[in-house]
Amino acid sequence: MVLFVIVGGYILTSMLLLKYPKLFHRKKCLKFRAKHISHRGGAAERIENTMEAFKHAVEVGTDMLEIDCQLTKDDQVVVSHDDVLTRTCGVDVLISETTYKDLPPMMNAVPVDFYYSLHGEGCDHKIPLLEDVFREFPNMPINIDIKVDNDLLMRKVNELIIKYDREELTAWGNRSDEVCQKLYALNPKVPLIFSLKRVIVLMVLFWTGLLPFVHIKESLLEVVVPGIMLDANELLQRELGSKAKMFFWLMDKLLMRPSLIKHLDERGIQTYLWVLNREKDFERAYQLGAAGVMSDRIQLLRNFLDKEHPPLQSPCDGDKTD
Repeated sequence: MVLFVIVGGYILTSMLLLKYPKLFHRKKCLKFRAKHISHRGGAAERIENTMEAFKHAVEVGTDMLEIDCQLTKDDQVVVSHDDVLTRTCGVDVLISETTYKDLPPMMNAVPVDFYYSLHGEGCDHKIPLLEDVFREFPNMPINIDIKVDNDLLMRKVNELIIKYDREELTAWGNRSDEVCQKLYALNPKVPLIFSLKRVIVLMVLFWTGLLPFVHIKESLLEVVVPGIMLDANELLQRELGSKAKMFFWLMDKLLMRPSLIKHLDERGIQTYLWVLNREKDFERAYQLGAAGVMSDRIQLLRNFLDKEHPPLQSPCDGDKTD
C-alpha cells in the first residue's frame, strides 16, 4: 500500500510538472526565437557557408543563420562545415593544415549533405572568416557548430563573440558532449545546444518521468528528425539495413513527442528540427511544436511560413529569466 502511494504520488507529480514546469523551474529567456533557420546559409540556394549565402538568407527573411567553424593552420577561425575540402572545393586539402590565404576557392556547384540531388550555386567562392560574418550581421542570431575538439578554436570563437557583443545572439554546440562541456565552462552566458549524449539523457529522463525534476543547462534542442533518414534521404534509403531502419523509426517515435517539446518550450528551451527541405516536413515540425525549422531550401520555407501565417510567440512571454 505504501509503495502504491509513493509510486502514484510520483507519477501524478511528474505529470503535473511536465504540464506546468514553471511550478518548479524558472523559465529561460533567450533574446531570440528563430522560426526560420538557414542551414549553412541555405545550402540548396547558394554555395554553403559563404557571405553570398548569408546575405541571401537575410534577404529571404531568415531568423537565424546556422554555420560551422574550423581553424586554419595560421589559427584563423573560418566558416566551413568540412575540414577536408574535397566536397566543397574539389581538392584533397585540409583546412587545419592550410593557411587562410592559401585556402582554395569553393566549386561552382556544391552538393548538399544528406540531399545529393540538391546543390548550391553562386558567385562567391571564398571561405569566409567568422569575424567577417559577425561584422556583417551584427544583429542576426547565429548558430555555430564547433566542428572539432580544439581548445584554441573554442577560445577564439568565444573571444570573437565577446568582441562583437554577441553572447545573447549566438548559440553554440557540438555532437560531442566533451566539447559542449568545454563550451559551457568557457562561457555559460552563450546559449548551449544539446550534445548527442545529452539528447539520449533527455529521452531517458522524459520516458522515466524524471525530466520535470531535473535542471537543464542547455537552451536549444537541435536535433535531426529521425524519420527523415527513412523518407527524404535517398542515399540512406538504399544503404540502410533493416535494423538501422528500425532504429531510426524507433528514435522518431521516442523523440518526436509534442509533450516533450512543449515542456521544454515552457521552460524556455527552444527545439529546432533539421534538415527539413519539403513542405510536408515543415508542416509536421510545426505541428509537433518546434520553435524553428532548419532548412537548405530557405525560400521554400519562407513561402510556407508566409502562406501559413503561424503566430510568432515572444521570446520571454512575460516570464522571468534564470
